[in-house]
Amino acid sequence: MIEAVKKIRDLRPGTTLYEDVYMNTSYPIVRKNTILTDEHIKVLQSFGVREVKIQQRIEKKEDTATKKVLNADELISQLQLEKEVIEDKYKKTVEAYKKEFSSWRAGTKVDIAKVRSIIIPAVELFTTEKKMLTLLNDVSNSKDYIYHHSVAVGILSAALSKEMGFSVGEILQMGIAGVLADSGMSKIDSSIIEKVAFLTNDEFNEVKKHALYSYQMVKDSPLIRSQMKIAILQHHERLDGSGYPRGDKLEQIPIYSQILAVADVYHAMTSERVYREKESPFKVIEMLTEEEFGKFDILVVQALQNLIGQLTIGTKVKLTNGETGSVIFVHRDAALRPTIKLASDGSVLDLTTNRTIAVERVLN
Repeated sequence: MIEAVKKIRDLRPGTTLYEDVYMNTSYPIVRKNTILTDEHIKVLQSFGVREVKIQQRIEKKEDTATKKVLNADELISQLQLEKEVIEDKYKKTVEAYKKEFSSWRAGTKVDIAKVRSIIIPAVELFTTEKKMLTLLNDVSNSKDYIYHHSVAVGILSAALSKEMGFSVGEILQMGIAGVLADSGMSKIDSSIIEKVAFLTNDEFNEVKKHALYSYQMVKDSPLIRSQMKIAILQHHERLDGSGYPRGDKLEQIPIYSQILAVADVYHAMTSERVYREKESPFKVIEMLTEEEFGKFDILVVQALQNLIGQLTIGTKVKLTNGETGSVIFVHRDAALRPTIKLASDGSVLDLTTNRTIAVERVLN
């Protein structure tokens, strides 16, 4: 792909933006890599944008005559197929992890090399196809939650590390640390893990031991960096000292530990559990930013928002009340609560003043 400048009047639906488009705004009005629709083009025109940079494929002359242009239905089918392939690979990763977890429960030592071979292909897949990260919340189920959660935390930890500019080695190590963070759950009585009701205080105190068990299971392995072993031990610690197992706080909790912590709590809250329904990813990011302020590193939470919660004008969304619509304005200080034009009747809904409603998912 190369960049090419295109005047707005010459744009056609299906064109892909090469870079973010700003017009005296803190946030892009349309983001790079967006596949433009008629609505996107109208938004650009309304903001007075005269030209944009687009992606243009370099093709051999002999290929031009045989090139097939995908229509909207074909594009949707292609994207659906891509989603199904990724979902299938993810489910196979979960099944492979489940077998390892069962062997740990039976007393087998953790085979780090085997775990690495299971999680790294999934990490590489999802960190390349970032738009598929929300798939992690869609395919998780309460019955096999512990296995889905471990794999998803590995993927999310790696994705956050990449978003924050870490080296390839650190990204892969974070993926391994993430998938092993709950390995110690294999040492907890299965009746507690599989309980369908809220845990008693004694049962919860037993579950809290899993962080230490996880650390003990990996501490002697030369295949995991020492910083990652500490991150596994600390993934339930909080900056305000309210976490466990040691009640560490502030500078006692390194950035690797904070990344695991954010990945862990985000996936837990956006996944279906036997005792509660899952929350919207956008609502969870908002909760981490506001209600849980002071517990998590703000830079990590911002990286999560960049990965999952970026909304721009023209984005089609589904709301938690079941309505669908398009983003027509993004508030500078409340990016997760945009103004929405509803598809049902064309009315406008400002989510900053309607706090009981949130964005549930992006549709395009």
